[in-house]
Amino acid sequence: MKKKTNLEHSQIANNMMYYIYKHIETNINIDELSLELKVSKFHLHRLFKEQIGSNIYESIKSIRLQKASSLLITNTSSTITEIANMCGYSSQTSFIRAFKNRFNMTPKCWRIGGHKNYSNEILKSSSTASISTADYSNLDPNIIKTKAKKAYYIRHRGYNKKIRQTWQKMMAWVYTNEIEEYQQIGIYHDNPIITPLEECFYISAILLKEEKDLTSTSLPSFEIPAGIYATFEVNGKYGDILKLIQWAYHEWLPQSGFETTTHPSYTVLHKNHFLEQDGEFRISYYLPVRLV
Repeated sequence: MKKKTNLEHSQIANNMMYYIYKHIETNINIDELSLELKVSKFHLHRLFKEQIGSNIYESIKSIRLQKASSLLITNTSSTITEIANMCGYSSQTSFIRAFKNRFNMTPKCWRIGGHKNYSNEILKSSSTASISTADYSNLDPNIIKTKAKKAYYIRHRGYNKKIRQTWQKMMAWVYTNEIEEYQQIGIYHDNPIITPLEECFYISAILLKEEKDLTSTSLPSFEIPAGIYATFEVNGKYGDILKLIQWAYHEWLPQSGFETTTHPSYTVLHKNHFLEQDGEFRISYYLPVRLV
């Protein structure tokens, strides 16, 4: 019974996180969230803290600021006020105050170059990304339109090699359910070049490419949003992906004529470096974009 209860609590917390990410540009109402999930507000707060490690309001604030920090880099034609509104802030004053408390600089300072030092410090904290010599300056993306896709997933806190254990669990789930046709997808709801790596939530997800009855599965599912994406085909080894994401946000996007959105970027893993003994990957990196 205890195991079943823990699974139920985990699913509720995951559904809450998905709801927050999906509605981050709105004034998220905990009463409405409580009604949608059919759980009392008291239990929502308790379960979220128990499963995620922080309270609901702290998480909403953190996610808003992460999204805003990315948009300030890439969406050069949008004003600070417009970006604040895109991330759920109705007051520019409250946004600037919260941003300064989080990043120790104003949104304006961040936008004109402060983000580069901040991001470089995060990459230095990774023993593999800090020594990566990957150069993506000649990458040429394709621009595609995707449909919404349902994926089953496990959430991992921290961007580190322990993600391997999460992927091993995902593959055990695939084998247990005798799934033959699928894609492995790594989703960056938290941007790992902006969020300290130990605080990042990384999503290991499986996208089915066949019909399968999974009504009894214990894994949560969510929808990878439809949208327009720039896709990059990349080979490399563990540590290079952080350099790829940094280049995409810091170099390619600001010069591309595109802006990004509040949707997460993700990788389709044709060869998964978390599972391969040689630590090498072959991926398609999907970066959400919109025309300026």
